[in-house]
Order: sequence, then structure tokens, then C-alpha cells
Amino acid sequence: MTLYQTTFENFNKNYIGSATMAVIGQSCLGAAAAMYILSHGTSIGQMIQLAIIVLACIFVNTSILAQMKHRIVFNLLILSTFLSVLFILLNTFIL
Repeated sequence: MTLYQTTFENFNKNYIGSATMAVIGQSCLGAAAAMYILSHGTSIGQMIQLAIIVLACIFVNTSILAQMKHRIVFNLLILSTFLSVLFILLNTFIL
């Protein structure tokens, strides 16, 4: 938990800059994940994956704009990043 705690402390200490970079970074990563998902067509499976990625990115942006607790924003950012990378890898190597 030390890596998580240290990263959260850095995020919390510089919240305004970190939140700004988080919106830009996770939006770009989410867009890349959407591109990889849609490169395999528009079947039901791809649309479900696309909906998951879009919702994850929307939740991060909404939590920042709604000024939720910093820990909630940080956890949603981690979840969004994990899902984006997961779907990029899945659609690159497996599907």
C-alpha cells in the first residue's frame, strides 16, 4: 500500500494540477481504447466494451467537476486507467 499511499499523497498535495492532467490523460487513453475496440467492428461485444470505457471516463470527469473527495477521484482515475489499458491489450493481442 505504500505505492498507492505515496501516489495519492502527491495527487492530493497538487490536486488542481493533477486533476487537470487526469482529465486530459484519461480522456486520451479512453479515446485510444475506444479506437482499438471499434477497430474490430461494431458487434454487441464491442458496444459493451465501448460503453464500459465511455462510462469510466465520464465518471472520472464528473467526479472532478462535482468536486468529490480527492480519494474518490483518485480511485476512479485508477479504475478508468486500468480498464482502458485492459481493453487496449485485449483488443490488440487477444481479439
